[in-house]
Amino acid sequence: MLLLSACGAREVVVQGNFPKPLMDPLPLTLGVIYTDEFAQHEIFDEAAGRAESDWLVKTGDAQVEFWNTLLNGMFQEVVQIKDSQTLEAYKNTVDAVIIPAVADLQYTIPLHTNIKIYEIWMKYRFKMVSLEDVHGNENGDLSIKPDQYFADWTLTAYGKTPTAFLQSDEEAVNLAAVVALRDAGANFATSFSRVPDIAAWMAEGLQPPPAEATDIQRLEND
Repeated sequence: MLLLSACGAREVVVQGNFPKPLMDPLPLTLGVIYTDEFAQHEIFDEAAGRAESDWLVKTGDAQVEFWNTLLNGMFQEVVQIKDSQTLEAYKNTVDAVIIPAVADLQYTIPLHTNIKIYEIWMKYRFKMVSLEDVHGNENGDLSIKPDQYFADWTLTAYGKTPTAFLQSDEEAVNLAAVVALRDAGANFATSFSRVPDIAAWMAEGLQPPPAEATDIQRLEND
């Protein structure tokens, strides 16, 4: 973590160990799109006073690493759709595309105490769309028709530093973030097939319902 106040600057680039889930993979080939906002996600919290410090917590790399690991353990095959070229390469093999986004992230820090117990709350929003509704632009960027998503749901996660006996505040925040990611993964793995739109999609032979929107917009978090 990067402290940007008079006390100096602290920066934490979240890192952790993320094992694959112990489960039988679902027989699906899933595409995943990580938007720039997701892959470069960070949270900055400005200090409230001179005795405190600004915090910059970068979760983007850990987010991508974690969700790649989780999804590859949950599904028969996972391919990352990065641009028009990869979109074209997998157009005949992908059952659907998932697009994760961090909708909210909050944390609490222990002020004026030596007990390094930190808490992090995360809220994700997931959307799924048929691959045929993802389009490549001439510059390589990806676009998607508004309201073409056949599934749209949220998921929450919580992480708490499991011990106060760590060497630094940075370690405590990092560990809380890793615990939150693992909690998100456990929630996702156990609830994915029970999301009503997902359950209906799987029951109907993986054919998403038709959508009526015709306009195309650039793919981005909303």
